[in-house]
Formats: sequence, structure tokens, C-alpha cells
Amino acid sequence: MSILEKDLKLKTDQDYIVQAKNIKKYFPIKGGILKRTIGHVKAVDDVSLNIFRGETLGVVGESGSGKSTLGRVILRLQNPTEGQILFENQDISTIGNRKLRPIRKDMQIVFQDPYASLNGKMNVSQLIEEPLIVQTSMSKSERREKTISLLEKVGLRPEDRLKYPHEFSGGQRQRISIARALALNPKFVICDEPVSALDVSIQAQVLNLMADLQEDFNLTYLFIAHDLSVVKHISDRVAVMYLGRIAEIAPKKAIYEKPLHPYTQALLSSVPSTDVHNRREKIILKGDLPSPSNPPSGCAFRTRCPLAHDRCTAERPELSDMGNGHFVACHLYDK
Repeated sequence: MSILEKDLKLKTDQDYIVQAKNIKKYFPIKGGILKRTIGHVKAVDDVSLNIFRGETLGVVGESGSGKSTLGRVILRLQNPTEGQILFENQDISTIGNRKLRPIRKDMQIVFQDPYASLNGKMNVSQLIEEPLIVQTSMSKSERREKTISLLEKVGLRPEDRLKYPHEFSGGQRQRISIARALALNPKFVICDEPVSALDVSIQAQVLNLMADLQEDFNLTYLFIAHDLSVVKHISDRVAVMYLGRIAEIAPKKAIYEKPLHPYTQALLSSVPSTDVHNRREKIILKGDLPSPSNPPSGCAFRTRCPLAHDRCTAERPELSDMGNGHFVACHLYDK
């Protein structure tokens, strides 16, 4: 029985808004005069996870771990190489754009860079009204009222709707991006490092706004970040990714208080702490992240793991159930 099936025993299908089963996303590497495929970049390599309705699932990992690619595949912004994606129990893995279009209003994304994700030739009103024009039959006055309401929800003024993106600060632009994502009243929002491009002084304001909006709009978040303190602030559960695979997934408290995977332990040891009595011993990882086009055999983390042994070279670990919703992919915990 797979780890996903064990998890499904604990919850009914109605509790999940998203189910990802054995997702793979490989990008071909072309070479030679004829540009034939000579290899693949394994950006996401056999990932399975469930996202509960109304929760915030944080996904962390260093650059190149496959976090953003996983989010885009779940939204079908990129097609999976293999695997199945269920949104509200409907398989959206292979359906065409025509059938996918009405589902899109329930699935939105907030991108990392508000400077790049907003069209500078459109004013705020046009940016927010565009999805309403495409997906609804609202009148012009109804769209105007909706725009004003959304701007007020994200802490901007009604008159700001006539301004252009370059007239706003980075934090204000990200608020516009959030308002645009909420225009169609989605059920599920992927937040792809939404505060990493912002000043630290602004990050907490945007995170608190997103938490308030989650309650007001009954949203489910997949929150992607590389900053562990940001994920701790907003998430209910946390998944740690390494080289295209999930190394550990657990409720937030378990991850931050008792991490099991050596990689998770190393990540958390690097987080600055003001508590002089409970500081973690810093774990220095050797080497760099291996190439996803040529990952190590067995456990992908073995080349940097201080606890690696012979089995790690020969056999890839699967997620093991440690109880209370805590799963870890490490041979140290195989039962």
C-alpha cells in the first residue's frame, strides 16, 4: 500500500481539495546537430501529496528543488510528464483547455515578482477586471464595484484603480496581484514565493493580509518559499523538497520542533534564533545540490548527508509513516 493510500484511509475524499499522485515533470535536454533528446532534467520526480480543504501547506527547499515546478504542474500551467492530479475529485491531468477553462476560476496563483507579473500597459482596474471579463458575464458597473471592493480588501484605495503598476511600491504591487488572483473567488491559491522579492518590513504585512483573506474567502493555500521563518508564520503543514522529491512532510509543530530527515535538520539549523538557551547546533552540508539531470543513485541526499550508509547508495527511500501525520523518506526510519 502506497503512502498516499495510507493517508487516504484517515480522510475522506471530501476533505481534500487537491490530490497529486506520483507526479513527474521531466524537461528534455536536446543535443547534437539534429537536436535529439539526450537526457532529461527531473524537476519533479514522483511526488504524491494531498492538500486539505481550508489549510495552508507550505513547501520549502533550496533553489532547484522543484517547488515552483510542482505548483505550476498542479495548476496545469505545465503538463505533467506522468501522474494524476485531482481537483475536487475531478481528474484534470490530461483534460483539454476547453474543459479546463471553467475550472481555472477556482485555481489561481500569486507569482513571486510583482514587477514582472503585472502588465505595465494596463491600469489596476483593467488588470483586475480582465479575468472577470473572460470568465463572467458581469456588467461594467458590477466589475467596477468588484474591483473597488477587492482593492479595499487588500488595503488599497478605490482611486488607486486608475493608476498603473509603476506608480506603486513593491508591496503595493503584490497586493494588486493578490486582488487580481481573488477576483473570481477561487477556492485554491498557489503562492509562489509571494514575499521573497519584498523588503523584510513589508513581508509581515503581506503575510498577515494573506492570512486574513484566507479566512474571509475560505481559501486553501499551497505556499511555496525558501524562507523557513516565513513558512512557519503562515503554514499548517510543511513539506520539505529536495531534488524533485519530498523528503519530509508533517504538521508545522512537528517539523519545527522535531525534524527527522537530516536535510530538514540542516535547513532548520541555519535559521537564526534569538533564544540563546535553545539554539540548534548548526549543521554544515558538504557539496552543492546535485544536478537534476543526473541525480545520485539511491537517496538523492546521500552525497551531502552526514549519516549516509551503504543502503542509501543502492535503494531510494520511500515516505514512511511516523504517526500523527508525520512522513519521512529516510532509511534511518524504515520500519
